[in-house]
Amino acid sequence: MILPVVKYGDPVLRKKGVAIEKVTPEIKRLVDDMFETMYNAAGVGLAAQQVGQALQLTVIDVRAVKDRPSRMEIAGKVVDVAEHMPLVLINPKITPFGDPTKGPEGCLSFPEVYADITRPDSVEVEATNAEGKTVRFKAGGLLSRAVQHEVDHLNGILFIDRMTSETKAEIKDEIDALQAETKELLKKKKK
Repeated sequence: MILPVVKYGDPVLRKKGVAIEKVTPEIKRLVDDMFETMYNAAGVGLAAQQVGQALQLTVIDVRAVKDRPSRMEIAGKVVDVAEHMPLVLINPKITPFGDPTKGPEGCLSFPEVYADITRPDSVEVEATNAEGKTVRFKAGGLLSRAVQHEVDHLNGILFIDRMTSETKAEIKDEIDALQAETKELLKKKKK
């Protein structure tokens, strides 16, 4: 089922996700719905907060992006990223490393807002997958950027928090308008 994507201005986007103790049928259903929602919106990642659930859960699939390569390493061996997609990361722990690299980012919770964000080039990841098994890998390129962006969501951090003050100033009007629109919609729902 395609879920509504929460837009900037909704307080759930600022909530730190609660750890998931067990992969239940409800969690598996949420994972399936999140993938369907992400693919429908042509995204490469989606965090539970973006569908209104403050949980430590994100889904990622970078296969559709051909112009921004991804790298992946498992147990010290370089692997084909496509063979390990789509990814489900439950309770992820990450360790970013490598040189800071600037790259374009967008976010489904900020429609039509894009900016260059500087993040470490690579990341080590440990998480639980949808089968309840531990997964460990290193990622680079777009996959690293997507993992870091989504894990930020799980901690209530948004990509606008990572923007330079100059970039924020350039898109201030768009962001303010989006926030006002979202708050107005939330008010109407409460009535």
